[in-house]
Amino acid sequence: MSDMWTGEKVRLRGVEPGDWEGFRSLARDTVDVRNAGLVEPPRSDESFRAWTADRAARAPGGEAFRLVIETLADRTFSGSVTVGETDTRAGRFRTGIEIARDHRGRGHATEATELLLTYMFAEQRHNKCEVEVHAFNDASLALYRKLGFMEEGRLRQHEFFAGSHHDVVLLGITADEYWATHRRPAVR
Repeated sequence: MSDMWTGEKVRLRGVEPGDWEGFRSLARDTVDVRNAGLVEPPRSDESFRAWTADRAARAPGGEAFRLVIETLADRTFSGSVTVGETDTRAGRFRTGIEIARDHRGRGHATEATELLLTYMFAEQRHNKCEVEVHAFNDASLALYRKLGFMEEGRLRQHEFFAGSHHDVVLLGITADEYWATHRRPAVR
């Protein structure tokens, strides 16, 4: 059996209600949250349970979705990957990824992003993936550049947090660029 959602180290799966502790853990590190988006006030455990239950009840796919990254070795929550801001007419979408601190440096982000790009390019007929990365987020910039994303621009002093304004780097990869270094999925 061939499963396009499973790599050598991780698999992508839908959100389950029990994943709330993993999402709570991702939200507890201010630096990590800032790298992924916006720092918010602390939330209750019940809030995380309700948020995760709501995500678990949604069918993945469509315009925007989130998948859990699970390790194959011990089936633990490693992080999540998202798709959003899809433009089916132009064939573009945006993605983002969060990896738990104790799972970093193991190739989970690379493999999860490759699984997602393969799905979006091979099954959803998208032509381009875009990401926005804070200019100081060296790990994410290195990840996307390693995967073949090209820098397309910089939004100067675009975001405000930690007492000052920060640049955002725009990167993108086309389906042709991706397929130049990755195998297309087999039909059989």
